[in-house]
Amino acid sequence: NTLASPALAVRLFLAFAFAYFFSAMLRAVTATLAPVFSTELQLGAADLGLLAGAYFVGFSALQLPLGRALDKHGPRRVLLVLMSVAVLGCVCFAMASTLAQLIMARVLIGAGLAAGLMAPLTSFRHRYSTTAQLRANSWMLMTGSLGMVASTLPVQWLLPLLGWRGLFWATAMALGVALVLIAWVVPDDKPAPAANPVATGGDATASGRYADIVRHPRFIALAPLGFFVYGGMIGVQALWAGPWLTKVAGYNAQQAAGGLFVINLCMLFAFMSWGVSLPRLVRSGFGSLRLMRLGVPLNFAVLAFNLWLGPQAQAGHWALWCVLCTFVSLSQPAVGQAYPAALAGRGLSAYNLVIFSGVFAVQWGMGLVIDALVAQGMPQVQAFRCAFGLLGLCGVLSYLWFLRATRGAGE
Repeated sequence: NTLASPALAVRLFLAFAFAYFFSAMLRAVTATLAPVFSTELQLGAADLGLLAGAYFVGFSALQLPLGRALDKHGPRRVLLVLMSVAVLGCVCFAMASTLAQLIMARVLIGAGLAAGLMAPLTSFRHRYSTTAQLRANSWMLMTGSLGMVASTLPVQWLLPLLGWRGLFWATAMALGVALVLIAWVVPDDKPAPAANPVATGGDATASGRYADIVRHPRFIALAPLGFFVYGGMIGVQALWAGPWLTKVAGYNAQQAAGGLFVINLCMLFAFMSWGVSLPRLVRSGFGSLRLMRLGVPLNFAVLAFNLWLGPQAQAGHWALWCVLCTFVSLSQPAVGQAYPAALAGRGLSAYNLVIFSGVFAVQWGMGLVIDALVAQGMPQVQAFRCAFGLLGLCGVLSYLWFLRATRGAGE
């Protein structure tokens, strides 16, 4: 594949972004719908965590076969097939009447949207310059934040009109439109040419085996950060920010939706700013690894401050924490650029599996911790503080691993 012309590059981005908007919205909408599910289906914290995390079970299960498929068949074909599954999942969710049915439908949705970001990033790796990849990555994440913004107040406003079932019927139709747009705009990709061996200290080959992919020093250095910091940020943004606002800070459902709107709007502007500033930062000598070394610790400081505030930690405090976590989003293009183009899909998908395994672990695990502590008699506010504090501790340890593993790297 050759580099895309400017016009094609724009069309590619817009088509992929339209589809990714709904992927992100569906990922995060459980935070807004949590009060409805708690009331209508009598779900506890662990049940809500499991329902939200079910998306990531389906999503994560597809990541390794997805990487091979992206490299073999190209992003367009893979995305079209999987998004058809997502449409089916939305229809099943809209028709579900039990928690088990909702969970299975959400697994289908997650599987169907497994390529929502990986297909664009693989396409960008083939058709965009290195600097353009950094910018496009940030702006795709900005689009995802826009989808998460749509999952807050707009969803809350539509609930009285459509109900949560009607929302999923409407989303199924929107995904159908995205399918048509991708089929029309995105050109078919030829399989990538054979790659040179991956530089992993001499013992890995270009066979494309995942055992070789995950032994790459860059992958090893960034995997814990991806699991705990990136996965933790998504897990909180997509679920636990909502229950914190309602059960710790005392917001009602409408106020919580407004708070989530603020958080996701801030994330949108954060990723937009990354897209604008990254090319200039790279030219000034601030590569992805260097920016992460400098910026990632800031989120730990803000998390500690928020936990000290407790019930006084409002939406703005969590918005600041989420924004500072975006430094670790630079790990995705850093991983993608570490592999030859022929292995880009596998490298990116393997790393995405790490991230979203972390999201599932955080979403369900924090629910289990909170429920267990409350069952032992701990006040709910303190249980939330302990769960978030455990997440922060894991993040700090993963950052120390990253520093040790990238010692001497100049990027």
